[in-house]
Amino acid sequence: MPFSSREWQLVARPVGEPRPADFAFVTTTVPDPAPGQVVVRNDFLSVDPYMRGRMNEGESYIPPFGLGQTMTGTAVGTVVASQAPDVPVGATVTHFLGWREYALVDAAAVQLVDTALAPAEAYLGVLGTTGLTAWATLTEIAPVREGDVVFVSGAAGAVGSVAGQFARKLGAAKVIGSAGGPEKAARLVEQYGYDAALDYRAGDVAGQLAAAAPEGIDVYLDNVGGEHLDAALAAMNLNGRIGLVGAISAYNATELPPGPANLPLAIGKRITLRGMNVGDHLHLVADYARQAGGWLKDGTLVADETVADGIENALDAFLSMMRGGNTGKMLVRLARD
Repeated sequence: MPFSSREWQLVARPVGEPRPADFAFVTTTVPDPAPGQVVVRNDFLSVDPYMRGRMNEGESYIPPFGLGQTMTGTAVGTVVASQAPDVPVGATVTHFLGWREYALVDAAAVQLVDTALAPAEAYLGVLGTTGLTAWATLTEIAPVREGDVVFVSGAAGAVGSVAGQFARKLGAAKVIGSAGGPEKAARLVEQYGYDAALDYRAGDVAGQLAAAAPEGIDVYLDNVGGEHLDAALAAMNLNGRIGLVGAISAYNATELPPGPANLPLAIGKRITLRGMNVGDHLHLVADYARQAGGWLKDGTLVADETVADGIENALDAFLSMMRGGNTGKMLVRLARD
């Protein structure tokens, strides 16, 4: 029988910070699956910074959200109806039709997940593309070498909270993180294994970084852009590597912000700045999940989550995440029937 699904749609392109009026919370009917399809009852939804860019008009590395259409994103859930022998009822799967309670999905577009390795929601965070982003950045985009000094911005967020731990596993001699507020900064050192933490809300990021790394830095994983990228360029050692993962400081800007004023430093220091798109690294997913899953089990990898309850609170969870209201991965947990 068809399923009734509550869903979030984008109805206006936000200007600056998104407002509730830019969205609609609607109820739709999800039909029975045709051959080769399944219906998934979503159990957890992921809300992520990149979604802000999809609210704008124009093509990027991923298509924008359509106006009047239900938004999409990664979700994990339980198959409740199936016309696909390889994806039976009761299976736990991930897919890309989040922002809704029930999703009709082609079986070829879902991935079965191993809940014996880790809880299902971990595949939206540390064992999913979030964790993979951190791992691939520090192994392929801006590779960490034995003895490096590594700096991570947004270090209490979904990517940053595991990136520092990965840097240490890859042989970094010192790992420095930046987060907003004294509580988050303390958590970087006490829980995520960072050697030093900057509180960017206290100001003078460049000065704080210079004090934390008088010997300079070799690798920078950039989740923030803006002042943090300026500071990293100033502190970067010869032949340093920068992985450009995100620029959340500019996502709500109404005009393109100016580039780093000190970018010419990259010439003399022979710095590599390389953009990161996790879609280029999906060949690593299976091996990465097994390795990171083992670290979760043996307790050498800490993965925090901030969880909002109810599909009706998904928008608030997204807006809170954009303002830095999360520690670790921001998730939305949907009530079970």
